Amino acid sequence: MPELPEVETTVRGLERVLLGKHIARVEMRRGDLRRAFPPDLGQRLTGAKVTGMGRRGKYGLIETDRGDTLVFHLGMSGKWRVDPGELHPHDHLLIETGDGRRLTLNDPRRFGSVDLVATEEVDSWGPIGKLGTEPTEIGSGMLHELLRGRTAPIKALLLDQRIVAGLGNIYACEALHRAHIDPRRAAGRLSRERVARLVEAIREVIAEAIEAGGSTLRDYARPDGELGYFSARFSVYDREGQPCACGGRVRRIVQGGRSTFYCPRCQH
Repeated sequence: MPELPEVETTVRGLERVLLGKHIARVEMRRGDLRRAFPPDLGQRLTGAKVTGMGRRGKYGLIETDRGDTLVFHLGMSGKWRVDPGELHPHDHLLIETGDGRRLTLNDPRRFGSVDLVATEEVDSWGPIGKLGTEPTEIGSGMLHELLRGRTAPIKALLLDQRIVAGLGNIYACEALHRAHIDPRRAAGRLSRERVARLVEAIREVIAEAIEAGGSTLRDYARPDGELGYFSARFSVYDREGQPCACGGRVRRIVQGGRSTFYCPRCQH
């Protein structure tokens, strides 16, 4: 599933094509993804000017001068394609700009979503209103307080979007490895020092992944068609049985139905 770095990279790629441009045409090539497209999506977007681009958690935001914001989620297999040579069966939403650029939202598994929200209501809208602090903005003191008294494993709480917004399975595994923290450890038992180390690791791995353009896992691609390459830098994720830099071996366990990769030798 595309995580924060992939969504951030996508938004930056779309910004180069959309920001300041008028939307000339919108075509919904099917009725729904995870849920139905807004029935008035084409009417409200056609002729509008894109005035801002952003991201909140794993949601991408496209603002217009009509006071609307298109909110998209890439689900498990979604990606935007810029100026595709030809349309694919899984290109479910088409947007054309006044200067002739074309963008398609491609989502084979259709777990993504597209919503149109009043810009002034985005921060309080449904899923976004429930999100916690961005991982690049959360402080160690704040995170330590949020984890206080919690007996759930630290890995599980890092994936709780109400605590840290946008952090997913891949980068949670990588951050915990960098901070030398066992993903099974009760979150409330982490000292302030260890939480501070974890926050620093989260910021580092997110920044490096954004710089690298996201990961190449499954179907993820940047809007320009280039694949990210951060997966070449994974220390533990998807590396079961392979050596860790400390000399140990990466192990895979299942937590909450998700694979967790860690090194039992240096994470404790």
